[in-house]
Amino acid sequence: MDRLIDGNPPEPNRRLVKMAAYLKGGTAIDFASGLGGNSIYMAELGYDITAVDISEVAINYVQDQAAKRGLNITAKVADLTKERTFLKGHKLDLAVMTYYLDRSLFPLVKQVIKDKGYLFFETFYKHKAEVNGHVSSQYKLESNELLKEFADWKILFFEENEQEGRQTIFCQKTNKL
Repeated sequence: MDRLIDGNPPEPNRRLVKMAAYLKGGTAIDFASGLGGNSIYMAELGYDITAVDISEVAINYVQDQAAKRGLNITAKVADLTKERTFLKGHKLDLAVMTYYLDRSLFPLVKQVIKDKGYLFFETFYKHKAEVNGHVSSQYKLESNELLKEFADWKILFFEENEQEGRQTIFCQKTNKL
């Protein structure tokens, strides 16, 4: 909660920022947005953002930041394990999910992203080094799991970082799906 008190919004994910050349605006969703570092960044790039998080405190903060900065962010409190109907019929240019893993969302993510749209996904993964031991294995990806899951997409960036215990993918949905 210190971030709420000091008035500075959280920073966007560094690897997402490195993909800026691909981020041309449109519609986007930030799953499990937290305090909205990624949402604010994407809105500043011209995206019409839907920020979704289970925390009412976080969503209130995102709404406040959006209003103060004049950003086009719709912030929604939702438990993504139960509530997904708000996505039905939507087609998005970009989906972002960082440090949240619910594999049952994979088919929905694939469905809501437009052809030629993008996915940025980063979270913990299982590996031999004892990093992120505080995170349950059920919330960690298997090695190369995102590569396998999105094998029929165009992979623009992929990394498994054992020192940080994270797996990152940035990929584009292709027309052949």
